[in-house]
Amino acid sequence: MAGQLRFLNPKTLAPPPGYSCVVEAVGPGRTIYCAGQLGVDRNNAFVGAPGDFRAQCAQAFDNMTRALEAVGASWRNVVKINNFLVDIERNMAAFREVRDRYVDPKTPPASTTIGVPALARPGGLFEIEAVAVLPAKQAVQRPRGVKRKVRRRRRT
Repeated sequence: MAGQLRFLNPKTLAPPPGYSCVVEAVGPGRTIYCAGQLGVDRNNAFVGAPGDFRAQCAQAFDNMTRALEAVGASWRNVVKINNFLVDIERNMAAFREVRDRYVDPKTPPASTTIGVPALARPGGLFEIEAVAVLPAKQAVQRPRGVKRKVRRRRRT
């Protein structure tokens, strides 16, 4: 982990369902910002039947998993998620059910969930973005005795 992560729910705040109020990252590390992911397949088509929130939500979480894996991260490295739901009153329970299959209940990320009238892409019902923290990458070590090639400019 990047230095140290601390997941907090201060006693001075109401206990949240399924997320942490505060996540503190201390020490050297890499911060990864993942753009919003929709419930689309690799052909950029929405999954499920039209209006199937649960299918789109699960696909968006799967897509975020793939985005995290591209940099060597997993859901355990996620410290913050932002969620955008169309028709939040009807879809909040399905969102929580899907989310809880991905995040660790012992160290859930900080989270903001917002009900929106529509997403930028027509037909989209759910979008998630994430911030993850990873350990710093190790510097590339050269074997002893191997010198770096230096290119010299030719003078004309």
